[in-house]
Amino acid sequence: MAREFQRGHKAKLSDLTPGTDLYVGVQIAAPGLTFDISCFGLDANEQLSDDRYFIFFNQPKSPEESIQLLGAQSGDTESFRVTLDRIPAAIQKLSFTATIDGPGQMSQVGPGYIRIVAGGEEVVRYAFTGSEFTTERAVMLGDFYLKDVWRFAAVGQGFDGGLEALLKNFGGEVAEEEEAPAAPQAAPGFAPPAQATAPQQPMHAAPTIAAPLTPQAPPAPAPYGQPGHQPPQPPQPQFGQVPGQHPGQPAPPAPTPPYGQPAPAPYGQPAPAPYGQPAPFGQQPPGAPQDVPQGLPAAGAGLHAALQLYKETATGQRWTPQNKQLMRVDLTMGGAGVLARQGSMVMYQGKVDFGYKGAGFVGRVVGNATGQEMQLMRCTGRGQVFLAEEGSYLHPIELQGDAICVSAESVLAFDESLQYEVRRVEGHGIPGGALFTMQFQGTGTVVIKTHGTPVVLPVTPTTFADCNAVVAWSAASQVIVSSQVRLRRNAYPGHSGETVNLQFRGAPGNFIVVQPYEV
Repeated sequence: MAREFQRGHKAKLSDLTPGTDLYVGVQIAAPGLTFDISCFGLDANEQLSDDRYFIFFNQPKSPEESIQLLGAQSGDTESFRVTLDRIPAAIQKLSFTATIDGPGQMSQVGPGYIRIVAGGEEVVRYAFTGSEFTTERAVMLGDFYLKDVWRFAAVGQGFDGGLEALLKNFGGEVAEEEEAPAAPQAAPGFAPPAQATAPQQPMHAAPTIAAPLTPQAPPAPAPYGQPGHQPPQPPQPQFGQVPGQHPGQPAPPAPTPPYGQPAPAPYGQPAPAPYGQPAPFGQQPPGAPQDVPQGLPAAGAGLHAALQLYKETATGQRWTPQNKQLMRVDLTMGGAGVLARQGSMVMYQGKVDFGYKGAGFVGRVVGNATGQEMQLMRCTGRGQVFLAEEGSYLHPIELQGDAICVSAESVLAFDESLQYEVRRVEGHGIPGGALFTMQFQGTGTVVIKTHGTPVVLPVTPTTFADCNAVVAWSAASQVIVSSQVRLRRNAYPGHSGETVNLQFRGAPGNFIVVQPYEV
């Protein structure tokens, strides 16, 4: 489950994903407005000391291609590819910005976001709305910055002066429009001699992640741009780009499938539908982890091809979802063991020991009195354990010194390094006088389970939830029993069926998690 950031939130990128080859998507729109979305590569003084690292529509990549502009795709207004381990040491920060081209104000924009996708799976999202701005015409959305390690910050800071104000803020100079492209490998002009796609060539020419530029199958109609049965075609697009998508590039005579999908001609039929949702960042290179398989391999049919859809996913992280209902924990990573619900292990590999985890006398008394007793087992050793329970959807939540409240019934497993205790929610009208929940705090991961796909809502003064549907909430939230529903239920036999509602209050950044199911 992707982490939802609020303005000002920061985190190490290594805590969000082990990947260094990332997709950054920006979604921003308003009726009648046009936006320029850019990336500024800044030095240690947060200055644009090398204008080759100002990445925008006229300069779509940095010299070594560590930052590339990919265009609109997967619902994003603009997208970038950032390869962190290829960024030069002189670049210490990447600032992603959006500016209005023409009249208008940022207060007019609708709901938007900046998100990070790793391996085809969204890992973090910062959402914003026009209500957060007034007369600004430019806004810094999010930053990658180097502070001993690469980190991400949700910024949301606006500028009244638009792009010129941003350039001056970063120490850049406002140049004439025709002088903007400053890359050493300058793109050809907009009047190519023979190949109409020449202006777009720099955006797709470098085979960094993509497969070889030679055909992968027996002769087919013009594979990967080879001449033959039709006029020369552009190179096979990378990272999920669609031919004919960029301005100035004509559509090819025959539809070409996105990169990584089998071509229809060699097999005599359209490529099979992908398993699950397609990754917004194209397809993964050979040998790379794939959280969501993308269809049959090029070999076609056969037992191996059929089982390839469901192969184990190993991302190098301690906790890795194999699908929505199966979680893999690698005990070789991290020193502490894992506490999991008894009977939740469905498979393991390696040398793993399973032991009974007793709650002790006091824990049993508290658990029996509050209903928050958990029957746990301790998993230790060197190996991988796969956990599931009754087909519930599983969601790993990583804590970094913060705390979260979760009903014991919704907990599947957690790192033994986390501290946990029973927390009381007061309520005079609740049967028994109170509700109880488990509070987890510290550094580690807790895996919660839900019936169906949950929704995460920000806490506002008007946020209410049915106590039987709420799964978790931020520990800093204040929880109050909704007395109106309680009194009506006790006073009238023909009540609505809503037993107890909870009202949540808290500062911006607090949240609740609600499932589409009442326990």
